Amino acid sequence: QVQLVESGGGLVQAGGSLRLSCAATGRTFSNYVMGWFRQAPGKEREFVEAISWSGHITYDADFVKGRFTISRDNAKNTVYLQMNSLKPEDTAVYYCAARVYCSGYQCYVPHEYTYWGQGTQVTVSS
Repeated sequence: QVQLVESGGGLVQAGGSLRLSCAATGRTFSNYVMGWFRQAPGKEREFVEAISWSGHITYDADFVKGRFTISRDNAKNTVYLQMNSLKPEDTAVYYCAARVYCSGYQCYVPHEYTYWGQGTQVTVSS
């Protein structure tokens, strides 16, 4: 079992920045691919970014390129999502998730992830 706890959400004005954190406990954190997803009201959960166990490979949704950056610190069992140039359409609950390994589409699809955090609200005002 892996337990995930997100933090760092909040209210920010458009153009601002937030840094989300996801702390993991349980099994060896470095064995897992870590992903960030988000879900806005009335919409399906969508992929944001993911990072390989080593941190050397990242997977990005088109809408975040140049604005968001995923990183991880295996010594601290934590994955981060740095979000810059935030837009009102980025408003959502952000979730981190973990799975042992992913290849191709598996890295991008919510139902392919095994463990989930409870989410943290991000609200971007215009």
